[in-house]
Amino acid sequence: MKKSAGFTLIELVVVIIILGILAVTAAPKFINLQSDARASTLQGLKGALQGANALVFSKAAISGVESGDHKDLVIGGSSDLVDTRFGYLASDFDSLNIALDIDLATSGTDSEWLTTAVVNNTDAVATTAIAIYQQGSNYSSSDPTVSCHLLYTPATASGNSPSYQVVKDGC
Repeated sequence: MKKSAGFTLIELVVVIIILGILAVTAAPKFINLQSDARASTLQGLKGALQGANALVFSKAAISGVESGDHKDLVIGGSSDLVDTRFGYLASDFDSLNIALDIDLATSGTDSEWLTTAVVNNTDAVATTAIAIYQQGSNYSSSDPTVSCHLLYTPATASGNSPSYQVVKDGC
């Protein structure tokens, strides 16, 4: 008499079905595509803002206004006027909208990106930073540490660079 060791075909099929059900219910918790997409989009926006700031600083250096606070600078056409702080973009809505050329708004509209002014108390200097976040994302002005946004703080002195902080805890 032969002793059989192993699974029968029915047992194998039942185990595969159970593993399939577990995979379908557990996969969304491990594969959070929307959160990763929002965080990646913020990283892309950070890179675009850094690139725009490099170009604005170069233009400010050519124009001789790279060491002044709140100097106007013409970029692009004659009507594209941005405010600079020590050669870099100031944290105001109009300057960022012109330099980045994105669909940016200050309140809940059909725009893709929204902005909120944030007082940033770093290095004992109160500066106005700007939080840029996607329409429909999780942004809380009362607790911005658990939000999904890019915080841009302009340069505070000549020779200083602006700060770019991607907060993706709430994405």
